[in-house]
Amino acid sequence: MAKKWNLIVDVARCDNCRLCFLAVKDEYVGNDFPGYSAAQPEHGHNWLDIRRKERGSYPLLEARFMPVMCNHCDSAPCIEAAREGAVRKRPDGIVIIDPEKSKGQKQIVDACPYGAICWNEEKQIPQAWPFDAQLLDKGWTRVRGEQTCPMDVYRTLQVEDDEMQRIQAEEGLEVLKPELETRPRVYYKNLHLMTQCFVAGTVVRHEGGVEECAAGVEVVLRQEGREVGRATTDTFGEFKIDRLEPNSRGYQLEVSASSGSLSIQFDLGDESRYLGTMTLAAG
Repeated sequence: MAKKWNLIVDVARCDNCRLCFLAVKDEYVGNDFPGYSAAQPEHGHNWLDIRRKERGSYPLLEARFMPVMCNHCDSAPCIEAAREGAVRKRPDGIVIIDPEKSKGQKQIVDACPYGAICWNEEKQIPQAWPFDAQLLDKGWTRVRGEQTCPMDVYRTLQVEDDEMQRIQAEEGLEVLKPELETRPRVYYKNLHLMTQCFVAGTVVRHEGGVEECAAGVEVVLRQEGREVGRATTDTFGEFKIDRLEPNSRGYQLEVSASSGSLSIQFDLGDESRYLGTMTLAAG
């Protein structure tokens, strides 16, 4: 079985430094690679881009960042939309938009459900990140984005499909829009930081007439009676339970300690939720 190229992107490690973004610009702006890609325009094209997501609210607010690019799908809609072999899938898994054959075929841009293909108005061709195939074919083992990233966000892998499936299952990797069944070769770790919600709060207790942070208190989250999350408050009495589906309902938060307990019912909208400061009621 042939080995194929895959890319793993760890959302939790990206800090939006944009060195990968600049590396792709450096590689392709003004540089033609015959058979791989025509030069990327200086403006208007982001073949590798960074999406931003803010979760939560003050005082528990976080910003997350996710690199996005052509997914090099095994069932690529752009291949189906192309005429005369303008887009092809290589045996090593890389999708190439031919810079000559694709001229005038704007329908290739519209076919991508991820918005990863750009239209070059001057050259009248569709363009996307070609997985740095021109470098890999020369013996490189990492794409330029990985080489420049100081946070180890990326992992370039050339493995057989069975091995990639094992890695996906072992590391809990996900792909974008799996319901489309396009079978991307770009996998994401910790994708929940962009797609799911968390619930958080601060627990306090009254000791000798003074309000104090309740550290080390167990917090259990249930949905319609079933436990879906558990956490322990930190030194500041704060807790966070993640990986909750947006717009889900029927939650009950239970907090219990020797000094008291409390219970809160709530629903989730499309954003993470901070429940505020909660005071343990003496049992």
